[in-house]
Formats: sequence, C-alpha cells, structure tokens
Amino acid sequence: MKFIFIHLKKLDWLLIISVLLLTSIGLLSIYSSSLGRGDFLNFQKQFAFLGIGFFLMLTVSFFDYRVLRNNPYLILALYLLGLFALAGLFVFGPEIRGVRTWYRIGPISIDPISFFKIVLIILLAKYFSTRHVRMYQVQHILLSGFYILLPASLIFFQPNLGPVIILVALWLGILIVSGIKLGHFSILAVCGILILILGWNFLLRDYQKERIISFVSPQFEPLGAGWQQAQAKIAVGSGQILGRGIGQGPQTQDGFLPKPQTDFIFAAISEEMGLIGVAVLLLLFLFVLKRIIKIALNSRENFSRLFAAGFIFLLISQIFIHIGMNLGIVPVIGLSLPFISYGGSGLISLFIGLGILQNIKTHQ
Repeated sequence: MKFIFIHLKKLDWLLIISVLLLTSIGLLSIYSSSLGRGDFLNFQKQFAFLGIGFFLMLTVSFFDYRVLRNNPYLILALYLLGLFALAGLFVFGPEIRGVRTWYRIGPISIDPISFFKIVLIILLAKYFSTRHVRMYQVQHILLSGFYILLPASLIFFQPNLGPVIILVALWLGILIVSGIKLGHFSILAVCGILILILGWNFLLRDYQKERIISFVSPQFEPLGAGWQQAQAKIAVGSGQILGRGIGQGPQTQDGFLPKPQTDFIFAAISEEMGLIGVAVLLLLFLFVLKRIIKIALNSRENFSRLFAAGFIFLLISQIFIHIGMNLGIVPVIGLSLPFISYGGSGLISLFIGLGILQNIKTHQ
C-alpha cells in the first residue's frame, strides 16, 4: 500500500485534472446534444469509457515504460498486431457509409486506428532515440517512413483520409524533433507535393475530391460537405460571447448541425457555451500541452522525450484539423476532438498514452 501511495503521489495530478475537465466539457456537450434526440446512450457509454480510460491510465502508470524502450521485439510485435488489425477491417469490419473503420462486437465498436497511433509513437520514439546522431543518413528517414507507409496505405484504402494525415503529421513532427536536416526536409516536401498530385489523379475517390472542392467552393456541393461546414459556421457564430445555453442551441438541438457529438462537437460547444466556453476549452488544451512539454524537458533520455513529443504532435494535429473543419478553414475529413468527442477507442487510447507519460514522469 505504501508503494501505491508513493507512486500516486508522484503522478502529474495537474495534468490529470486538466484532462478530466476537458472530458467533462465533452460529456456536457454530448449530454446536451442528446436532449434533442431523446437518446442518452452515447452519453452513458462515454461516461463508462471515461471510467475505463482513467483506470487503464493509472494501471499503465505502474508499468515501467523502460520495458518498452529496452524491448524492440515487443514493439515490433505490437506494430505487427496493429497491422493485422487494420488489414482485418477489410474482411471483418462492417461497411458504414462506404467506409470500414471499426470492429463491431455487440453494442461496442472498436477502432484499431486509435490504438495504433500510440503504438506508432512508441515505435518512432524507439527508432529515432537510437539513431538521432545519424539523422543525416537518408536511409533512416526512408525506413521510418516505411513504418508509416504500411498502416497509412491500409487506412487510406478503407477509405479513411483523416487518420492518414494524422500519421504523416506525427511522423514529420518526430522527424523535426529528432534533428532532420533542412535539405532532407525540403526533399520530403517536394516528394509530398508529387504524391498529392498523383493521389488526386489516381488514388482519391470522388467523394474525397468533392469534399476538398466543396471546401474551396462551397457552392459546388451545397447539400454535402459544403452544407455541413456552413451549418457548423452558423453554430459557431450564433454562440457569441455567453452562448445559447446548454440544451438551447437551435443548430445542435434541431438537427441542423451534423454529427454534433463527433466531427462537429466544437461547433456544438461554441453555440451553447459561447466564446467563454471555447476560451476555457482552448486554455485547458494549452495547459495539457504545457504539462506534457514539461515532462519531455525533464526526461533524462531520448526515448521518453520523443514519446512525449509524438503525443504532443498527435494532440496538436487533431485539435487543429478538427477546429479547422468546424471553422471552415480545412476540408471535412472526419476527425474527432481529443478528450472531447464521443468515441471509446479514441478516449481510451489517449488515456493509455497518458499512462505512459505518467510513468515517464515518475522515473524522472
């Protein structure tokens, strides 16, 4: 018991409390949007997911993260397991609106992509922590890119574009922190542009092209992605300073705002909690990032620093793209807001990542 008490005392409780406050805002918004539909199942499930995630975070914080750092075969096994889980979606994943992204087990849907993101952060942290002094060698950049290419290809052909962008952003972020040379980064940028051109002509499906075109010209698809973003911007603007009040937002409650519990939960929060609610939300996100940066800076070795950096890039990329979708400054690609949007896999996987960070913190 004494060991447990000492361990719990070492945890970063300011980080934990700020994350719990974020999830509370998400739960409040999910509850509010459930009022209009008269269905509170998602709210009840999200509350249960929070309990599971919190328990797993504490449990993972007791396991020494150095077991991961010192065991490349364990990391490789997790990576291969993740690839099999992604490939299995093509056979066992139910097709929903033309996309296969979940395994359905009774009333529960499991999204392997969310958990695989944490595995990739671990793998990249291990890879670059042992090769940071040799980052001038192009083969290390290419091999690390291959680790991203395999899962990104499986996800892309589900088809699911949003997580692919997150994986690429995660890889580039860790590359930058690891000390990639400017010349090599410029070459990657040129290759990225060429891939985008080829992807537009040969890989992107029609509905994915329509989402991007409707972002540039909303009148192109007034009843599709353009309509979704138009409704989201109306919701954001109508909230003003104080918001319409919980359960009082017409866009959210009357069904005009699409997916108010997932892809457009930021717009729902903006409408009903106003600028003040959004400011609190963003300040909490900034505080969470600040606490994780502190863990990274206080770490004694490269693996823990790079894992923390990868987790930061995961959060920042998803926050930026989600809010950008809701404000109409990036195309609609279906990404949740971390700790806020409904989704058990996303929430639980983030809490597992926090558990690893907490364990890193206790060994500083």
